[in-house]
Amino acid sequence: MTIVFIIITGIISVLAFNNEQLFNKMQFNPYQVYHRKEYYRLISHGFVHADWMHLIINMIVFYSFGTAVENYFGQMEAEGYMRFSKVWFTFLYLAGIVISSLLTLKKQKENPYYNAVGASGAVSAVTFCAIFFAPYSQLLLYAIIPIPGIVFGILYLVFSQYMSRRGSDNINHDAHFVGAVFGFLFPLMIKFQFIHIFLDQVLKPFIK
Repeated sequence: MTIVFIIITGIISVLAFNNEQLFNKMQFNPYQVYHRKEYYRLISHGFVHADWMHLIINMIVFYSFGTAVENYFGQMEAEGYMRFSKVWFTFLYLAGIVISSLLTLKKQKENPYYNAVGASGAVSAVTFCAIFFAPYSQLLLYAIIPIPGIVFGILYLVFSQYMSRRGSDNINHDAHFVGAVFGFLFPLMIKFQFIHIFLDQVLKPFIK
């Protein structure tokens, strides 16, 4: 499913690069969502991106963690802990797009000039879902510095919250934060007993 979403997102994003009307129709505008009931924007914006760099970075990160989460879900299904793993993964990604946007909708619903695009909220959800299953897997901070996933996760949440309060750039840090929290909690929504997997992984280095 990761590859399917990448292909669909790539095609739609490229089409929107050359079609301003399509781009404007699909982008997330909280004012339009709230006042004109254009609810489709809550999900459509996840399939368009601002430019090639935005698209490529999001899809590279999504591929790395999406395939990992699909493997984790597949293992859980093979061991009888869950069913319909591909359906759950699809729901994780699509719900990640929507849920990560809700705080922004609340904050910006009276601002007709606020717009956002990109799958970053969903990618954050998938990334943190992967961290749930493998909290000590090594991630590369700034693509250079190796750091355990759980440490990266904490730093990411603190940074997103800090940057959201500053509001000094054009990045939707609220979507990153909300998407990350949703993704981390998602396995527990499937089966709360998965908490034992996370705790076992976290405590494993301290148990001899």
